[in-house]
Amino acid sequence: MKTIVFIGCNKSGTSREALTIAEKMGYFTVLFTDRKKFIQQREEFTEAHLMIYKKDLLNKEDVLNEINELRDKGKDIRAIVSLIDPFVSYSANLSKELGLTQMSTNALYIMENKTRFRSLLKDLSCSPYYTIFKSDELMNDSLNRAKEYLPLVIKSPESNGSKDVLLVKTIDELKVGMKNIQSKEKPLQILIEEYLQGRQFLIEVIVYNQTTFIVAVIEQEITSKKRFIITGYHMPAQLSSSLMEELEKTISEIIHKLGLINGSCHLEMRLVRGEWKLIEINPRISGGAMNRIIQYATGIDLVKETLRLYLGEKPLVEKKKNQFVFTNYLIVERKGKLIKVTGKNRAKQFKGVKEVYVKPRKGSILTPPMSMGDRYAYVIATGDSPQEAKENALRASKEIQFFLEPF
Repeated sequence: MKTIVFIGCNKSGTSREALTIAEKMGYFTVLFTDRKKFIQQREEFTEAHLMIYKKDLLNKEDVLNEINELRDKGKDIRAIVSLIDPFVSYSANLSKELGLTQMSTNALYIMENKTRFRSLLKDLSCSPYYTIFKSDELMNDSLNRAKEYLPLVIKSPESNGSKDVLLVKTIDELKVGMKNIQSKEKPLQILIEEYLQGRQFLIEVIVYNQTTFIVAVIEQEITSKKRFIITGYHMPAQLSSSLMEELEKTISEIIHKLGLINGSCHLEMRLVRGEWKLIEINPRISGGAMNRIIQYATGIDLVKETLRLYLGEKPLVEKKKNQFVFTNYLIVERKGKLIKVTGKNRAKQFKGVKEVYVKPRKGSILTPPMSMGDRYAYVIATGDSPQEAKENALRASKEIQFFLEPF
């Protein structure tokens, strides 16, 4: 039986979609998970034909033994895939050991850590000022190197979804922020970067046999509170032909430097005084509603084409349509226990609305956003122009109300 093995998955978003899509493609799906709650909610994961709980998914020997047992039972393993951190390069390495499709494991590994990709790409023009603080260094040395570049952004090298990413404007804020990140895990490196101001874009990329396909360029709207939280996505981004050419050139340089021959990634870049600067790069499709956004805008199912890539097939990424799409994410302003959510069905009735999703269940504790995981609903809408798509999404979003009991 043709089988795809998935290492890790979130409750919703692109990693969960991948299971459903693999099933529709005719594959037997096996999900390795380290979340006991998922096993307890087994009936909700109908798209996973088999779920295997492992406390430590990074125990390679244990996972390989399980996969070999599946083979012994007649499962024809065609791919081992992960679309969540920190299992992307790990899954690619498992594939390599089992003689399956070869991904660019080293490039994927480099992209999983912010200090690794910053160090590799430091000579490219898209690289901003940065310095790496090591836990055994004197803090004053790092402060002296960085203070002339204030304001700065400090990051934990392996953070994702805006967790442990802080904007600091003074030396005192820098000291406090570094100590807060250090206290969570030791020994630890801290990445200190120049704060770049400008329009921000997300770019979805697939590389097949050294050919780079830029599948989507999406402008992001950022809500800057305690963290940088993306609450709006414009697809397609409105850019001049000259800026698109420069973007394509910059992405080509990055992909070449990484040595990415087969694999997928998404980049976050800012347009700073007419120059493209790299904010982030991750070795997978972006999470959340990203696949749905791209589908509504272009007709491309990027998760499906990513799976085809991992199966050794050429991804089909030719656009089938061109549609303006805006996605609005909802957050809350105060902490509380969720009593109820109203307005979802009303929001669905608004002009242009394609999809409304509400994540938390009754009784969940909601908080103001400290990471991208603290976005609790979204509305995807289309329109005849970028402005109309946004207006349609925002109008519908106003119907959705979270009723919270103070916590």
